[in-house]
This record gives sequence, C-alpha cells and structure tokens, in this order.
Amino acid sequence: MTLPRIDAYPMPAEEEIPKNHADWRLDGDRCVLLIHDMQRYFLDAFRADAEPVPTLVDNIRSLRERCVERGVPTIYTTQPGSQEPWERGLLQDFWGRGLSDEPAHTAVIADLAPREEDTVVTKRRYSAFANTGLSATMGRLGRDQLVVCGVYAHIGVLMTACDAFMRDVEPFIVADAVADFSAEDHSMALTYATRRCAMAVSTRNAMTALGR
Repeated sequence: MTLPRIDAYPMPAEEEIPKNHADWRLDGDRCVLLIHDMQRYFLDAFRADAEPVPTLVDNIRSLRERCVERGVPTIYTTQPGSQEPWERGLLQDFWGRGLSDEPAHTAVIADLAPREEDTVVTKRRYSAFANTGLSATMGRLGRDQLVVCGVYAHIGVLMTACDAFMRDVEPFIVADAVADFSAEDHSMALTYATRRCAMAVSTRNAMTALGR
C-alpha cells in the first residue's frame, strides 16, 4: 500500500471541534509547537489548490509566527528518504518503501521551511517521540505542553499526542491546522484525542492563548 490520492474536503469549523474532556490551559511559557511531517511527499497526496491544504498551511504559518513572537520553540519532524528495510521495519508492510532520498520528497514545503533556530528531529515511526530525542529536547527546554499541527491527523499526529499523554506532557491538537486522508479520518482522530489523551483547539483559540 502507498499513500492514497486524497479528495478535497472542508477543514472543520470551530463549532465542529469535539468537546474536550480535559480542561488544560495552553501556556506559551510551557509549550513547544510541533510541525509534524509537512514534507512534500505527504502533501503531494492532496490537491494543493483545494481544501484542506490552503487552510492547513495558512493556519500553521500563523501559529509559527505567533510562537516566534511569543518565544515558543518550534520543532519539526521529518522522515528520511530511501530507508533500508531493517530501518523502515513494519512500516513497509503498510506503506511500502515510502519517501525517496531527494528534496522532491523529503523537503518541508517552502511556505513552512524551518528557520535556522528551529529544531528538526528525524522520525521513523508514527510517534514523534519514538527514538527521536524529542522528549529529552522538551525536558532540556523545561516544556511540558505540546501543540501539534501537520499531517496526518489519524496517524502520526494522533500517535504523537497519545505518546505525549503517556509521558505526562499535555498535548493540544490544533483541529484546523491538521489534515488527513478524509473528513471522516480527521473527525475520528479529533474525537479519539478529546476522549482519551489530548485537547483539540482551534487555531483562533490557540493564537489567543499564545498571545497572553
């Protein structure tokens, strides 16, 4: 199996975000922004000129700019190309060979390219915490909240949020700054997260919280 071609679907409106079980308060002095897998290979599965991509990119850009203003660290995850079978492991059974080792696959999209001061971690599994040093980086920064945006909501984004929860890091998934294979997968990810391991917030509410 390889990545599907993803049909256009609308980004969820704020009133469509599931109700949160937790009542954590997003704090710019405690959080880091995680921009998850926004590489060309993963974005090429979408129509670039159709929703949810324009809103996804605009909202992530806005969040990153607010975090720069607020002094919130930004961390990117990227997956390497042309991995050996032993390195790719069981992912190959579900997704095949994955990315090739060339910028057309591995580069973060130009609109969101990391800055020199940002941190980039290499990930090879769904969770951004799996053998990446992300946990140690957050500990060194004294941060215990994770604001997650990017792709894909029901795979790496959700698994990262679950892993954060199990490490006593409070995860916040930005519901209209993630995207997925379909509106149904997107909704499922947010519903599971809000019931079991994370809070879902809108870009508008996250921006307000980070502006305090």
